[in-house]
Amino acid sequence: MPERIYNFSAGPSTLPQEVLTQAAQDIVNFNNKGMGLIEMSHRSKDFIAVAEETEANLRELMKIPANYKVLFLQGGASTQFAMIPMNLLAPGKTATYLNTGVWAKKAIKEAKLFGNVQVAYSSEDSTFNHVPKDGDYTVDPASEYLYFVTNNTIYGTQFSSMPTSEKMLISDMSSDILSREFDITPFGLVYAGAQKNMGPAGVTVVIIREDLLERTPENVPTMLRYKTHADNGSMFNTPPCFAIHVVGLVLKWLKKVGGVAAMEKINQEKAAVLYNAIDATDFYRGHAMPGSRSNMNVTFNLPTPELEAQFIKEATAQGMDGLKGHRSVGGCRASIYNAFPKAGVEALVAFMREFEKKNG
Repeated sequence: MPERIYNFSAGPSTLPQEVLTQAAQDIVNFNNKGMGLIEMSHRSKDFIAVAEETEANLRELMKIPANYKVLFLQGGASTQFAMIPMNLLAPGKTATYLNTGVWAKKAIKEAKLFGNVQVAYSSEDSTFNHVPKDGDYTVDPASEYLYFVTNNTIYGTQFSSMPTSEKMLISDMSSDILSREFDITPFGLVYAGAQKNMGPAGVTVVIIREDLLERTPENVPTMLRYKTHADNGSMFNTPPCFAIHVVGLVLKWLKKVGGVAAMEKINQEKAAVLYNAIDATDFYRGHAMPGSRSNMNVTFNLPTPELEAQFIKEATAQGMDGLKGHRSVGGCRASIYNAFPKAGVEALVAFMREFEKKNG
């Protein structure tokens, strides 16, 4: 087997080596049952134990109160763009959204199909290079909720602290869940696709306050009702069993390294190494404004698109993959999620310095 490279992909993204090793074994033979987990019934005692342990560990790591339900749903997080207003925004009612990137725009588009949408803030005019502070916008007093995306993978921006509002918060945390501590109690709903910080693609975690399950209008289809999945322990239909299992392995790994508080410190240190390298020269230019910089996705440009292409090609040849920026903005992007090692960041910084010497 070739030596592992540094995977800077924005998602699906790098996973801990020990998780990959255990998951590979479990595909073939889970718990010495003579069959793999992907072959097992989701109603079996073995898989139910996996699901229950995964939920318990997530509750522990995120300090989720008992009055919240944890759901493991099929597919990507994009389904939630429609599912949230479908369940929580009744016809004629209003919701407030903060437009800080592509994923927020898509959520806004879907929400408009079900109710009134107030876009209280947008950073689109500045190519989404920052996120707002609380005083930069006003939430409609009639709003049912305030919706925002905590971290924007494409532009490399992140809310350094959660917005505060008298209204219920709802957030897409797909790219920074479990990367830092926060208080979940102001939130009515939090969701995240697993493929960035929690596991493989194919499962979306939804954490929803229990009282909200009763808000859904009667005309919402069964499969698109949060209550359907809450009442059936995320097993109304066959869940993405293997993806849930890998999420469970990642949560065990996270507990071993000290939990979310310890990981938050590690993430701050990794990001600081890379941002310091960018700020030390005019050759590299960060896209995000300093107060809005993401600890998960570091976006930057070189003097010309030609140099960026050369940079990405040479970095890839040296075992640093996935550095090409999103097709909508170009440039370079280093995604350094929880499982990404600090040694990989240091290797990238060393390469950046050498590349500048040769091409600056």
